[in-house]
Amino acid sequence: MALSFDKALGIHQHTVGIRAQRAEVISSNIANADTPHYKAQDVDFATALQDAKSHQGGLNMARSHDKHFDLQALTQQHVKYRVPNQPDTGDGNTVDIQQEKAAFMENALEYQMSLGFLDRKFAGLKKALRGS
Repeated sequence: MALSFDKALGIHQHTVGIRAQRAEVISSNIANADTPHYKAQDVDFATALQDAKSHQGGLNMARSHDKHFDLQALTQQHVKYRVPNQPDTGDGNTVDIQQEKAAFMENALEYQMSLGFLDRKFAGLKKALRGS
């Protein structure tokens, strides 16, 4: 009987990649907090996850090498500009550093949680394979 990792790991394998992409986007926002005319961005997690689940049978991603695959091919299309919560300060920058720090911390906790779920899934698979 063949083992299907897609079925065994569920959506957790996709959430790790999407959360990693979101961390990069939020980090870019924080790094550009003082850049004039920079517009804050975020990843639309719900639609990115839905898209990942719909492609669960096999992803057709752009590859630069036969042994590489591009995680950004799936999530880059889900990066959207964030609607600012504060009025424009005159330089056209829409980054709210407090909001970005909070979003980064929340995303980091959710990333750790997803890794924990994957760890438990792999532990269960190893236990099933060993038979103990």
